[in-house]
Amino acid sequence: MPYAHLAVVMPAYNEAEGIAGFIDEIRRAVAPLAERVTFVVVDDRSADRTAAVLAGVDDVQVDSRPVNRGHGPTALVAYRRGLALHPDVLVHVDGDGQFLGSDLAAAVRALGRTGASVVHGVRRHRTEAWHRRVLTLCVRLLIASWVGRGIPDVNTPLRAYRPDAAQLLVDLVPSDALVPHVHFSLAEARAGLDVRYLPVQSIPRRGSEATGTMWGRAARPSLPPKRLLLFARDALRETWAWSLRPGAPLRTVAPAPTRAVGPAEAEPTADEDAPPS
Repeated sequence: MPYAHLAVVMPAYNEAEGIAGFIDEIRRAVAPLAERVTFVVVDDRSADRTAAVLAGVDDVQVDSRPVNRGHGPTALVAYRRGLALHPDVLVHVDGDGQFLGSDLAAAVRALGRTGASVVHGVRRHRTEAWHRRVLTLCVRLLIASWVGRGIPDVNTPLRAYRPDAAQLLVDLVPSDALVPHVHFSLAEARAGLDVRYLPVQSIPRRGSEATGTMWGRAARPSLPPKRLLLFARDALRETWAWSLRPGAPLRTVAPAPTRAVGPAEAEPTADEDAPPS
């Protein structure tokens, strides 16, 4: 039985070239899974026509922000806008289109079959520059050393949530968080939420600029842009202060109540929902 309402929320910045096609692809993939699908795009004060290309699309709500605040705060606004619609399932994905619509649908199906609180899309064959992948690995190792277990792709932006779980996490994390998904992943583990990991394909950013615009352009593309290095420094400080250090506010998350699996939610297949090796 399909869900009554599925909300897909996206932070976006300068994605005019690819975002409409990405939404079309997602719509086709998830249409059989819900009676109604709503897209919420939060435009982080783009310098291009990101908001304009989506104007007038019936199932797309565009929230154009008055100032540019960066990915983390914009993603949190997107979560809040989606939760305000009271959907049965909420899916977050970045507006740069680095995933396949079919993988979003797979995450929604996995959520229904397992009765989980959240399904993370774990990126395989990532196409970003080497320094982005190294940064992700370093964060994963740091998290594992403090939490006691590894969390695959701790900062993945592709996540399917049950609304109660998403609301718990959004209420915990400050609205100006740089890396809310890192905090989400840690809080999910500490609250004992049922998290499933689904391998998904990572593809280049849609549009003519495959490297995106968030981190600017380095004089030597083989080296990390200065803006990325500064962001990494600030993100690590934030993660330590809010989620890792003894006495950090997000270390005191109370365990979530066990959620009963409904009769329509069968066990997952062995392959699709297994954590990647």
